[in-house]
Amino acid sequence: MAKIPAIVPVSDLRQDTARVLKDVKKSKKPLVITQRGRATAVLMSLDSYERSEAERELLLLLARGEKEIGGEVGYPLDEVLAEADALLSEDRS
Repeated sequence: MAKIPAIVPVSDLRQDTARVLKDVKKSKKPLVITQRGRATAVLMSLDSYERSEAERELLLLLARGEKEIGGEVGYPLDEVLAEADALLSEDRS
C-alpha cells in the first residue's frame, strides 16, 4: 500500500517556513506543497535529495549495463571492480 505523503499548503509554508523546513529535515521524507488545493512542488531535505540522486545515478548505470549486456558489450572484471571501488570511496568522503 502506498504511503500518503505529508502535504502543506503554500500559505502555511509562507507563514511558518522555519518550522516546515525543520519538520522536513527531521522526518527525512518529502513534503508536497499545494497551491489552490493542487500539488505543485515537492520539498525534501538536502540529505534525502543527495541520497535520491545517488540512487537514481546507480539505477541509470544498471540500466546502461543491462543494455550493454543485451548488445554483447563487455568490460574486464578488474576494470569494473576498480570503477565500483572508486564510486564507493566517493560516497564515504
